Amino acid sequence: MSKKKLVLIIAVTAVCSSFLTAGVFYALLGMAGPNAKDMLRFIGALRFIETQYVRDVDFTKLIDGAIEGMVKTLDDPHSVYLDPDMYALLKEHTEGSFGGIGVVMGFKDNKVTVMSVLEGTPGEAAGIRIGDEIRAVDGTSVSEIQSEEVAMRIRGEAGTDVVLTIHREGEADFDVTITRDIIQVHTVRGEMLQGEQGIGYIRIASFSEHTAEEFKEAYEKLESEGVRGLIIDLRENPGGLITSCVDIANLLVPAGPIVSVVSKDGTREEFRSELKESKYPIVVLMDGNSASASEILAGALQDREAATIVGTTSYGKGSVQVVMPLYEEDALKLTIAKYYTPKGRSIDGTGIEPDVAVERRPEDAQDVQLIKAIDIMREKLEQ
Repeated sequence: MSKKKLVLIIAVTAVCSSFLTAGVFYALLGMAGPNAKDMLRFIGALRFIETQYVRDVDFTKLIDGAIEGMVKTLDDPHSVYLDPDMYALLKEHTEGSFGGIGVVMGFKDNKVTVMSVLEGTPGEAAGIRIGDEIRAVDGTSVSEIQSEEVAMRIRGEAGTDVVLTIHREGEADFDVTITRDIIQVHTVRGEMLQGEQGIGYIRIASFSEHTAEEFKEAYEKLESEGVRGLIIDLRENPGGLITSCVDIANLLVPAGPIVSVVSKDGTREEFRSELKESKYPIVVLMDGNSASASEILAGALQDREAATIVGTTSYGKGSVQVVMPLYEEDALKLTIAKYYTPKGRSIDGTGIEPDVAVERRPEDAQDVQLIKAIDIMREKLEQ
């Protein structure tokens, strides 16, 4: 056998062996056909960049970029790759305190809009208003980064500055420099309404780790003060932890389903209330910035006929995300399911319509939605 033919046989054998090995690998991963070919394309590109690029490359950064790119192709504003810094900030936020400016943002129609401004925070001091559109963060246009990443970039170490480019109706775009501070998030506030016989008011700003505890404390205080009916304010509430929402629903929604979470394969997880019966008549205030967990609570109360919803149609975020930690102190936040109200409604993209529609305009001298809620509660208490 000639030396040339021997070399050719060895080369062919090596190629076949590598493809056989790859085939076994992809079979173990459950890949076949086009999926296996695409994986070959990916690995080929990765190896080509790693070995042939003119400068040394950081292999971990290549993988980070690949993961981030994969998530971006989903075209889902709620799914995002979290690098170590962003993941740390996310954990701080859900635990109830973080370095930030004290504004709540909504992400819709490729815009980042301020939904609420917390009292006594740097955002309020800087003059940020509800309805302001954030066009850029530290000079980077929000169109160049994922929606969830915008919030992470605005948060940061207390004492450091962040520059926001703001678009406000009727004005030219302008920059605002805001010094971050530790934001202590108290998400629930309750009180008896003055001049009203037994009408209690509870405002829920968001659903974080301690929201259910705060709500229970406010609820029990109102009970001790002789509450006869509850107005629950979910306006400008962007949502948060579904577990906190379910815990609160167990105090308000009569025994039965609260919400069902349905995953890609059809698996259904149902959360139920064990409350024997509703203790008080309830009116819920809701608007276009009420999203996610706030829609779950409002939808459960509406479907179970345990409350009257007043205001405007909600935001329409009917999806569920999970955060999966990876191996470099980073994580992947991914939409994994949709939720359905007790009557089987999916409100993703459509929102919850109020039972009594009342629009609040900037020029209104009074809170017309709250006034309507009080009128409805008076009627309930008279029945």
